[in-house]
Amino acid sequence: MFPNIDVRHLHAVVILAEELNFTRAAQILRISQSALSKQITEVEEQHRLHLFTREKGRIVELTDAGRAFVEEARAALFHAERAIHLAHAAHEGAENVLMIGHSHDADRAWISALFAIRLPLYPKLRVRLVTRSATDLVRSLLAGELNLAFVTAPLEDSQITKVPFARAPLYVALLRSHPAAHKESIALRDLAADDWILPAKNVHPTIRNAILQIAQVEGVASKNGHEVMTAHQSVHLVSEHAGVAILFKPAGLRFHEEGVVIKPLSDSALWFETCLVMRADDTSRLANEFARAFLRRFARQVLPATQMELPLPA
Repeated sequence: MFPNIDVRHLHAVVILAEELNFTRAAQILRISQSALSKQITEVEEQHRLHLFTREKGRIVELTDAGRAFVEEARAALFHAERAIHLAHAAHEGAENVLMIGHSHDADRAWISALFAIRLPLYPKLRVRLVTRSATDLVRSLLAGELNLAFVTAPLEDSQITKVPFARAPLYVALLRSHPAAHKESIALRDLAADDWILPAKNVHPTIRNAILQIAQVEGVASKNGHEVMTAHQSVHLVSEHAGVAILFKPAGLRFHEEGVVIKPLSDSALWFETCLVMRADDTSRLANEFARAFLRRFARQVLPATQMELPLPA
């Protein structure tokens, strides 16, 4: 898929695409900024690609080529990581492994709940986590690369079974100096004069489309300035005076360090459900029992127990 490219170079491009900041990306990768810059330049020059848009030496956003490259690079890295996870699990004596996917904005409580689950019939079960975009999570499920996934506002698809277990609003990240920063909640019309920073099309297509459709209904001409993949990218761009960001609020994300405040959107139509998703034809008893154990902790807050059915085999 990527001939003559070192896995470290793929990882470098993906991390820089997620952070859009050389300093933070280098810290995550535990290399110097100069080393990171060299790796990115080598990839671009070797394959004659322009992956990032730069202004005054700063990364601003991914190019179209960059988005396509990063999507495939993530898939390549996922396969490599999955091979390592499964090999380690076998070496450690695990009899069963569940691959579970989640997005960057997954709540920490959901992740903690996964690791707290104990199934008596599977005492040597190992759970392995993968972070991907909403569309990539569903694609990986259908390809058999994941057993379960947390997906917010998944597209309708007869090939998947989805059970909502959490519901949350969208938020706006904006500078403290913004005229609407003092409000308890923000309406889209409060943002009419701003450039908007939205999730990239391949990250949350349903949510992105809903934002733009409601803006159109309310007569707000959205100015889509940037497309991003993570909330951290959004906050960074807001702090750089690039616009206002509409996003989910991941637990633990600190906004005050960036000079940014976060406020909920007032439009109730911009609340979205996060679902536990699996393949509709997955009759694995392990996957179904694990899913039910998780849903017993959360889904009763959203749906009656009678609507929590998953395709458990007889």
